[in-house]
Amino acid sequence: MSRVPGWLGRLGDELSRMGERLDERRAEAERDDGGDDTAPDTAPHAPDAARVPAHMAAEASQVPVTRPENGGGDHVPPPPAYAPAIAARPDPVAAVPWGMRVAAEAGWRLLVLAGTLWVLMKVISAVQLVVYAFVAAMLITALLQPTVARLRRHGVPRGLATALTAILGFVIMGLVGWFVVWQVQENIDNLSNQIQDGIDELRRWLLNSPFHVTESQINDIAKSLRDAVGANTDQITSAGLEGVTVIVEALTGILLTMFSTLFLLYDGRRIWEWTTRLVPAQARPGISGAGPRAWRTLTAYVRGTVIVALIDAIFIGLGIFFLGVPMAVPLAVFIFLFAFIPLVGAVISGALAVVVALVTQGVFTAVMTLAVVLAVQQIEGHILQPFILGRAVRVHPLAVVLSVAAGGLVNGIGGAVVAVPLVAVTNTVVGYLRAHSREAALRQAPTPHGATVIDVAPVDPTAGKT
Repeated sequence: MSRVPGWLGRLGDELSRMGERLDERRAEAERDDGGDDTAPDTAPHAPDAARVPAHMAAEASQVPVTRPENGGGDHVPPPPAYAPAIAARPDPVAAVPWGMRVAAEAGWRLLVLAGTLWVLMKVISAVQLVVYAFVAAMLITALLQPTVARLRRHGVPRGLATALTAILGFVIMGLVGWFVVWQVQENIDNLSNQIQDGIDELRRWLLNSPFHVTESQINDIAKSLRDAVGANTDQITSAGLEGVTVIVEALTGILLTMFSTLFLLYDGRRIWEWTTRLVPAQARPGISGAGPRAWRTLTAYVRGTVIVALIDAIFIGLGIFFLGVPMAVPLAVFIFLFAFIPLVGAVISGALAVVVALVTQGVFTAVMTLAVVLAVQQIEGHILQPFILGRAVRVHPLAVVLSVAAGGLVNGIGGAVVAVPLVAVTNTVVGYLRAHSREAALRQAPTPHGATVIDVAPVDPTAGKT
């Protein structure tokens, strides 16, 4: 009897331990079934679920989940095995070819640039007089600024050097203009008589030529010309009245040019520094470095063009003077002025000299004048310009032709004059900004180390030689 209570105690302890183990297993089963909703699905149907498309899986995720009352976890039934696999639709961006995407990106940017340029041209045309005056002031400043710098190096104060240079430059330009007008007025009567004689000689030549031109045909042509002039008398009169407005605008432009030149000569550096402060800070270093290089290109272009134009005017003027062509000096001045229009100016000024020689002196003198003009222009184009301008203005001849044509179509003679220096300056600025961006990228690149340093390190070619 004494052993029965001990046996019962051991049995009770064993039953208690079995109950605890059952509770632990039940708790583990509850945790595995529904205790963690974010745990990955490791059920046996996982391989079948992997074949379900993305949109079907998304729809399945929105199906209401039933929760058993016995405390079990959430359970989503897998799709049936016979459900077809539906391919997902591709991203629209990925469906567009790469080349088309690049073309579209470049296209809308080009449209924005074209719109900006169009608006800029409209603004420039609205204030055309001011723009022309400022551009002329910049060209004159590029011509006179080396003189100011030279005077400053000799100890002349900046204000006095600017005043002396500006006054001397404008006086010389005024004397040249006065001399041209004076020569034209002095020779206009003689020129008109020579033109009339030339027309009579041309008429006799046509009558005796193999073209079989009759007197009545020549009279009909002359009558048609007189009728055309008479019919356009009102337009000529209105043009004369509009000439007053043109004179007023010309005087206003001259005054603006003079004041702008004076301030650019005196305070050009501070004006440029103020302008660079308007540029965003990130692009300011590149613009600040491109400005002086663009100015050197413009100075070299203006100086070289003046020297080449002066040589053309002197040699062609001497040639037509010795050939006896009237108004040789005014023609030489016109040749000098038209030389600032690349390509076209030389043709126009040379044709003017040939026409005057033909009308006043005959065919032989006109042919000789044409020979002189062509010879000087060939020497100027193949020897003088490459030697004087050098590599300061590197513009391809095709770019010169296209820029002059575009400038002439956009804004006449003024556009043709400004086109080539604008292209030259733009070429310089773009080249410098490209090099500056490349250097900035190299400076921001991480410093090489390890084996890379050995690969990029400079090698002494004399190393190992005795």
